[in-house]
Amino acid sequence: MKFLLLLVMLPACAAIPRDMSGKMFLFPQQTTTARVRLTPSKQDFSAVTVCTRSLTDLRRSHSIFSMATPTNENAFLIIWDHTQKDLESHIKNVKSEYLGLDYKPNIWYSICSSWDSESGMVQLWFDGQPLARRYAISGSNITGSPVILLGQEQDSHGGSFDLAQSFVGMMSDVHMWDHALSSCEIQEYVDGVNFPPGNVLNWSALEFQITDRVLIEDKQPICY
Repeated sequence: MKFLLLLVMLPACAAIPRDMSGKMFLFPQQTTTARVRLTPSKQDFSAVTVCTRSLTDLRRSHSIFSMATPTNENAFLIIWDHTQKDLESHIKNVKSEYLGLDYKPNIWYSICSSWDSESGMVQLWFDGQPLARRYAISGSNITGSPVILLGQEQDSHGGSFDLAQSFVGMMSDVHMWDHALSSCEIQEYVDGVNFPPGNVLNWSALEFQITDRVLIEDKQPICY
């Protein structure tokens, strides 16, 4: 009987493509285990753009998007540092800090970040507002088997999670591209109309695996 129960449960844990349109991931509590692992369509990146929408009431640091490779635990990381009051983009362990943002609790924010290996330039958009372009690192791609997680920040390839950096709240509309998007395309993403869906991660055809307590719910409409 136990063996049959295990067989029934296994398909629910496997990564499967799913249309997440109108849905969100809910991370309801602070843990070092709850996470969503996303399966990308490729593993070698000369350029990257990532966009997410999220809402949290956390008053501490928390990870928004974490991609690690065997050689770079912060291959591509977006994180809010509450101590410094800045939003950070990490590319191959090189950090770029963005200060002075009006990042408030219990509000949905669209956050995007891009990087190009040829120029080495990284840029972050906060609710469609382009922030200062910075030099991070150039001359080589992000390579190696990537582990992409929502809900936890990786201090090693696929592990070493810190409770004080875990995400609690709601997250939706995660897309990833293998090229740098223009500001106009970013604004289209923020507006939710006519933007090109991610060709590495596509929220409308998302392959993922949930570990521990992460719920899938309908996005909550704003009622007037």
